[in-house]
Amino acid sequence: MNDKTTIIRKYFQDQGGILPLIPIFVPRRFGDAGRRLRLHPDDYYALGTKRGSIKERWFSSVIAAMNGPDAAPDEGMSYVNMKDACEEKISLKDFVDTLKGELIGESCYARHQTWPMYSKFFDYEGPLFHHMHLGFEEAARVGKLGKPEAYYYPPQYNNYPGKFPHTYFGFTSDVTKEDLVEALKDYMNRDLRITELSKAYRIELGTGWYTAPGVLHAPGSYLTYEPQWNSDVNAVFENITDNEIYDDSFLYENCPEDKVGDPEYVVSMMDWEKNVDPKYKEHFFRAPIVLSQDENHTQKQVVYGNEYIAAKELTVNPGCTAVITDDTAYGCIITQGYGKIDNHSCATATMLRFGQKSEDEFFVSYGAATKGVTVTNLSSTEPLVMLKHYPAPEQQ
Repeated sequence: MNDKTTIIRKYFQDQGGILPLIPIFVPRRFGDAGRRLRLHPDDYYALGTKRGSIKERWFSSVIAAMNGPDAAPDEGMSYVNMKDACEEKISLKDFVDTLKGELIGESCYARHQTWPMYSKFFDYEGPLFHHMHLGFEEAARVGKLGKPEAYYYPPQYNNYPGKFPHTYFGFTSDVTKEDLVEALKDYMNRDLRITELSKAYRIELGTGWYTAPGVLHAPGSYLTYEPQWNSDVNAVFENITDNEIYDDSFLYENCPEDKVGDPEYVVSMMDWEKNVDPKYKEHFFRAPIVLSQDENHTQKQVVYGNEYIAAKELTVNPGCTAVITDDTAYGCIITQGYGKIDNHSCATATMLRFGQKSEDEFFVSYGAATKGVTVTNLSSTEPLVMLKHYPAPEQQ
């Protein structure tokens, strides 16, 4: 047993199976930052102007962001807050690889050999381009995984709506594949204005959506909590968004070499029936469902209705304590209030410097979750609110 393994096992035991995590912020070279991540105003270009502003915070991630040649190899990966236990940085992936089923559950580890999902805060001032994430079969052709994802709009992080608080999904039911192929042929010649073929929905705080792989979507400008699969594969159909121009490398970046420049192939990767579903909102909008409620707490299911990812929102009332049992390991982020999670202090971040540690993010092991976690709200006036992300039951 090497030193790192010894350190990991001892720390895991000392922490009661609950790991505090260090905040991980990710820049993107496109779009404008929404500035709702609770990051210090001076730090939105902490990685340099060439990298773009910071627009995302990643949670419980064991994968790196696909973020261009200037990104560090571990950009986007979560690290455990070792406090005084170790000077060495140790990633959540190291903990998963060492502890395996002891951390994430034997069944989950046997199925995936890793923690299979992560979540993020997605924070843009304006709308994002109309794009899709590839399905598993299509992504496998370029050595990647498909990417289902879900959205929830937490009121606590949305003090203002940005420039375009509406999200486009798919296309109107009269659009044909031939229409899209013809439009994409002009990707480098004109403004495609492709969202004229789509339909937008005004974002409702405290609700969400599920977006299947192969479905086009142009996310609106509220900060979004996004549980998703361990992948980062896109095809961007919109070439000009919010006065920003994208070349066709964004359209073809996840195509096999012999399909680069072939719009018919890109269109063939779509889940066509879902994209032109006339009842799209009926099928994919997600209002929260109350799972349990008493004088101490309310727990809601906020991501559900798919076979990959899930999330809950737990609210513990002022001055109250609740013992919450779950049937899987999960990552979590505190969005309001302060208190304790078992023996760990927890507190919502109000302003973080880049690289600063916090008390708002944790990874709860399978053993701790199934035994029951005691959540105590130490405020006499304010609720303690936590978002919890984890694989859907089919993947556990």
